[in-house]
Amino acid sequence: MKKVKGIRLCAAALTLLPGACSLTPPLKTPVVATTTAYKEIGPWTQAQPGDRLPRDSWWTLYDNAELDELQQRLIAGNPTLAAALANYAQARALSDQARAGLFPTLGVGANVERARESLNDPLRGPTAPTDYNANALGGSASYELDLWGKIRNEVAAGEANAAAAAADLENARLSLIAQLVDDYVQLRSLDRDSAILNETVKTYTRALTLTRQRHEAGIAPGLDVSQAQTQLDTARSQAAQTLAQRALMEHAVAALLGVSASTFSIKPEIVAIKLPQIPTGVPSTLLERRPDIAGAQRRMIAANANIGVARAAFFPTLTLGAQGGFQSGGFSNLLSAPSAFWAIGPNALLSVFDGGMRRAQVAQAHAEFDASAANYRGTVVSAFQQVEDSLATLNHYHDAALEEKAAGDAAQRTLDLSMLLYVKGATDYLTVVTSQTAVLQTQLEALDLDTRQLRASVDLIRALGGGWEDSAAAQTRTAMNRRRPG
Repeated sequence: MKKVKGIRLCAAALTLLPGACSLTPPLKTPVVATTTAYKEIGPWTQAQPGDRLPRDSWWTLYDNAELDELQQRLIAGNPTLAAALANYAQARALSDQARAGLFPTLGVGANVERARESLNDPLRGPTAPTDYNANALGGSASYELDLWGKIRNEVAAGEANAAAAAADLENARLSLIAQLVDDYVQLRSLDRDSAILNETVKTYTRALTLTRQRHEAGIAPGLDVSQAQTQLDTARSQAAQTLAQRALMEHAVAALLGVSASTFSIKPEIVAIKLPQIPTGVPSTLLERRPDIAGAQRRMIAANANIGVARAAFFPTLTLGAQGGFQSGGFSNLLSAPSAFWAIGPNALLSVFDGGMRRAQVAQAHAEFDASAANYRGTVVSAFQQVEDSLATLNHYHDAALEEKAAGDAAQRTLDLSMLLYVKGATDYLTVVTSQTAVLQTQLEALDLDTRQLRASVDLIRALGGGWEDSAAAQTRTAMNRRRPG
């Protein structure tokens, strides 16, 4: 009954305004169950898509000039980003193609030919010439009346797909920059690992020298020497493994920049990377900045519009056409009134039987919408999970780092005491070895926790769509910009 009523309304609309009817169903956005606050930290409310909110240069929060320069090189040379940009350009072109259907098609043509008529033509007149000239000059125009909203829905779908491609481009940019920051953080962490291990190798070398001297003096057994040698060789192995990991991370950065790993290098050095101070109450509007959510919603809009396109196939297509010009056997009188011709009139076409193809196309359009709606819901759910994961990681890694620092201080005191006792002969070297291992482990673990916090902050910024700013400050800045002349 609803479908019949809709058809009657469309028929009535034809008498008033051609193109006033659309067969697209109302858009039904999936409802995602939410709560009133993040589980881990801060209040939030249900957000609406707002991917066009301005994004700051969020990577500058880490206060690293080299990272800023690498980001610029990534934007200029990354092949994945270039492909996303090309996909966006393609989507815009397809949208423009669909929009062209809203306008009439105009054409001009000219024909100059020499022809011979068959002498056996049954319709040939007795006085008709065998050879003759046929010259023509004219034009044509055609315009399809968008009675059922087919063209407008094609345009809407094209615009939504183009907007989705723009969101994909922004999402690729966000993801690639986040990956660059993450890789750079890991690379500089490995530099710090190398520094710790190199200093450890020096310390263990001195310890080995001490045990050898004590062994040669008959104070310490050969077991102490072998234990010290084992510690030294293990530390050297760890240092070499760290260099291997750093090389791989350097190659990963080169690939992100779109350059050959053979020609790219980053000088090893100890770089302090600032951990951004993330607000306790993260505004819900930050989730609106996620381009993947916006892209999923736009694809759902496009799929919904395509349902209207598929439904329009059940109704006749009405095209207004006109053509005219001049036709003559010679050039001298080609543009004269007797040589003129014209034709004008509407053309209607309706498919009566297609073996169920149109019905199947409508079913396909509905299925595509259901899939896009499910993808949208999954993207939103995944977004909230990623934010929660990053907040939980930051919170608990912060507590773990404080405990690890305390453990490191205690391990160092234990090592100092055990070495003093060993020199005095009050304990064996196994105690020293155990203390050395504990110190190195706590040092590396403390550094690893610092790195995990930095990486978690990158993940959080990526989950929030790229940076944040104070809402009140943003509103004040916007108001001030509006007051500026020009």
